[in-house]
Amino acid sequence: MNKVLNITKALADESRVRALMLLKNGELCVCQIIDVLELAPSTVSKHMSILKQADLVEARKSGRWVYYRLPEKGSVEAVRTILEWLETNLTDDKTIKKDIRNLDKTSSMVKDELCGKTAQS
Repeated sequence: MNKVLNITKALADESRVRALMLLKNGELCVCQIIDVLELAPSTVSKHMSILKQADLVEARKSGRWVYYRLPEKGSVEAVRTILEWLETNLTDDKTIKKDIRNLDKTSSMVKDELCGKTAQS
């Protein structure tokens, strides 16, 4: 029961769903997620923590940066099904399309520049 409740809680917030959709194309630094979602670092950290608790994302730390990605292929079947469902239903969503365009711009920035910018926000 707790697993189901953690997943439904994680999916009950637009920012968390947007973050999941950003990760569908691969791993991102938390600074990139902050920049695209235009949220405070502490807010994004809380959102990502909730997603991690629900096993909808995985995290790794490299130096001073934290990277998030969708779970590896061997993850729980229910999680894969949920992520596929989100992608099927949100691919044409205006907000998701805008986020992907903004991610393209963010991805072209030098990480030190980007992470310094989000730290000052």
